[in-house]
Amino acid sequence: MAKIKLDLHDIFNRGQTIETELHRVVEEAVGKRISLIEIIPGKGSGQLKKHVLRFLQQPRIKKLYHRIEKDDKNFGRIFVHFRH
Repeated sequence: MAKIKLDLHDIFNRGQTIETELHRVVEEAVGKRISLIEIIPGKGSGQLKKHVLRFLQQPRIKKLYHRIEKDDKNFGRIFVHFRH
């Protein structure tokens, strides 16, 4: 199973860069028919995780993936599953 990993620790305080990177990985997953994206917003205050989840809930993005899974063992990790 192919997977893309996006670690947002380095760009946590640059809102537009975060959006750009999220768009890039979603487009890459769709284009290359990759079934899973692992996004690591980190634990912190939870604001970055909320930002990522809001991005994923946008209608034009939501139609591209199958489901979101919040890691129950690691609060700072989100999985986005694709069905191709």
